[in-house]
Amino acid sequence: ALALAHQTHNNQAIIYCYSLMANLAFVQGHLDHAEKLFKAMSLKLATIYAEQNKTELAEHGFRFCLESLQEKLQREEKAEPTGEEAEPTEQRKDSRLLLGLCFDSRARYRASRRRLQETLVLMSDLATILDLQGRHDDALQLVQHAVELSRSVTHPDLQVLLGNMAGILLHTGRLEDSVRCYQEALSLALQAKDQEAVRAIQEGLKEVKKRKEEEEEKEEKKEEE
Repeated sequence: ALALAHQTHNNQAIIYCYSLMANLAFVQGHLDHAEKLFKAMSLKLATIYAEQNKTELAEHGFRFCLESLQEKLQREEKAEPTGEEAEPTEQRKDSRLLLGLCFDSRARYRASRRRLQETLVLMSDLATILDLQGRHDDALQLVQHAVELSRSVTHPDLQVLLGNMAGILLHTGRLEDSVRCYQEALSLALQAKDQEAVRAIQEGLKEVKKRKEEEEEKEEKKEEE
């Protein structure tokens, strides 16, 4: 059942199978085997959180697996088995193997996050280029997608992406939306102490204010006519 669940990428079934196996081992008194299965289940759960872009839960899961396995290895290495007890040696091998899988899974996850973060910055830059070319609708669609993804992965430069989106909204004439976007970007930039972003966002807000004043003047002239 577990093999079939892996083949079909049925994450719920995988976790359920691990849980059943671990509980069965526990009930039968095979505590070391149960512990290994529970940790394997925790690693799989952390991997699922990573695939779902649940960053905090994924990092917490990987950290739990690594710390608990490292503690288990330390306990096993301190215990000195007698000549008749070959089983602890096998346990250490299993623990080391699972620990290696944990390190590998976390490393792959963090590498994929870095690639995604770089991709989102490139998407935002491309949106800026499209905006400069006058393709405002295409630019807005692209930068909105980048911002949505950035929120899901807690991108460290979200304030920059929001600032770019605010500028594009300004160029499409959506001034109120632009102000809201700039204000959110400014709040994040201040929290991150990103002075360069703060300056750029403040300049953008000045530009929005100027555009509003120009539109108000046009409306007043129309009313006078």
